[in-house]
Amino acid sequence: MDWLINLFTDNDSVAHIALLYASVIAVGVLLGKIKIGGISLGVTFVLFAGIAAGHIGFTATPSVLSFLQEFGLILFVFMIGLQVGPGFFESFKRGGVTLNALSATTILLNILVMFACYYIFFDTSNPLNLPMMVGTLYGAVTNTPGLGAANEALASVFSHENIPQIANGYACAYPLGVLGIIGATIAIRYFCKVRLEKEENDLDESENENGAVKPHFLNLEVTNSYLEGKTIIQVHNFLNRDFVCSRLLHDGHVSIPTGNTQFHIGDRLFVVCAENDAEAIIAFIGPEVETDWEKQDEPMVSKRIVVTHPSINGKTLGQLHLSSGFGVNVTRVTRHGMDLFASSSLALQVGDRIMVVGQEGAVNRVANVMGNSVKRLNAPNIATIFIGIIVGIIFGSIPVACPGVPVPIKLGIAGGPLIIAILIGRFGYKVHLVTYTTTSANMMLREFGLVLFLASVGIKAGGGFMETIVQGDGLKYVYTGFLITVIPILIVGTIARLKYKFNYFTIMGMIAGTYTDPPALAYANSVCSKEAPAVGYSAVYPLSMFLRIFTAQIIVLFFCGI
Repeated sequence: MDWLINLFTDNDSVAHIALLYASVIAVGVLLGKIKIGGISLGVTFVLFAGIAAGHIGFTATPSVLSFLQEFGLILFVFMIGLQVGPGFFESFKRGGVTLNALSATTILLNILVMFACYYIFFDTSNPLNLPMMVGTLYGAVTNTPGLGAANEALASVFSHENIPQIANGYACAYPLGVLGIIGATIAIRYFCKVRLEKEENDLDESENENGAVKPHFLNLEVTNSYLEGKTIIQVHNFLNRDFVCSRLLHDGHVSIPTGNTQFHIGDRLFVVCAENDAEAIIAFIGPEVETDWEKQDEPMVSKRIVVTHPSINGKTLGQLHLSSGFGVNVTRVTRHGMDLFASSSLALQVGDRIMVVGQEGAVNRVANVMGNSVKRLNAPNIATIFIGIIVGIIFGSIPVACPGVPVPIKLGIAGGPLIIAILIGRFGYKVHLVTYTTTSANMMLREFGLVLFLASVGIKAGGGFMETIVQGDGLKYVYTGFLITVIPILIVGTIARLKYKFNYFTIMGMIAGTYTDPPALAYANSVCSKEAPAVGYSAVYPLSMFLRIFTAQIIVLFFCGI
């Protein structure tokens, strides 16, 4: 039996370390699936499983714990950056500026309430209390990457032996943080006298915010005499609206028009345009009419083609000359589940699905050029991920000296990879980096990094956790964390409703995104049949995640080091 005892007690053994992490992660994930009142803690329960393991002495050497903790954090934040990168800058468009401003205000209020609780409830002469409040802050806002960033910043302020185990504050505040977000959101509903049925009806009546990019389909008849003999290119230039004419019926003959195709009175057109441009195009070309495009003397097909060839990555539809070179038209592009209008200036990315209309042979030739190999998409682009991590670590290690700060400020291994991943996710195609990964691949790598980080933090903190709860300030971390969670939501949510008149479901999504809290989004989706919560969530999530990580390091470096 000695071999079995050694397996559980030999901290230097690779088998022991693998057994430790496998046990903590498996137990944490399984317990995290348990729902109480329809709410679960999810993968974050790995932290509590790690605390339990550390408390009973089931641990590993500090160097191993530190390495796996930091590597897990790097992998986690980098995959988040790749995910949010494509929508990071677009989130400031189409009304997103106000939502992001409200989100940033909430984050600032979280920090201000944290400092207020620190000065009211804690002994400010104890240098460990403020770092512990930082951990409580990130438990209250349910943001694990922020905890990782704060932990890393503390390593540059405190000696290795004296780094505060702020995960204890995080663990105390987290459960009520999840409940507080949902509870405060419900409170706003009653404060502002919101009726859910009316909010859903308002969503039905509101204009689609994505009208500038959402494709709209028209069957038109040319009635404007000015267009007689004019080419499609001339009409484009005069109207100053981008549209695609994918079929033309002239004298009973259906053809695929090109830029030099001429319009004639009585022609029937199948036009795809941005939803916001539809009215102007109808007014200029002619009215909508019913047309049976199935009766065509020239066999044509519509085929959805997947962009998988790396050489296409980053090229615009205009640069590819598909209409003049292949005799086909692209009517729409599907990206991340969203249909986009296929404007000539739209840059394609690996993973895009384009709808191509034309003769079957021509469409097949386009498919060969685009790649159209779904199997290729299933292989993650590992080189891009690790190149990005290399650049992110170097970028995060650049020291920036600031007056009054005892050590130079660095973005660190949390902030650096996050920023680089966002930039690569948005602009990587310009340097021929293929950033596409399937949703499942991104989620797998992200969750793998997260559980490594949470398990390591929990095991480290486990030794002193019960002492913190029983003899220390554990109860204070619980109720101050609740205040940090609830007060900013009540203030900003009420302002968003009463001053800016946002739909209640959009506010629910914005709050969930600001706190980067999937359970809160799941609750919002359960009470709304529309996509408004998801829209609000996705609009603020990228900036919120960045600010949570960045402010964690700023707080530690500016205040905890004084």
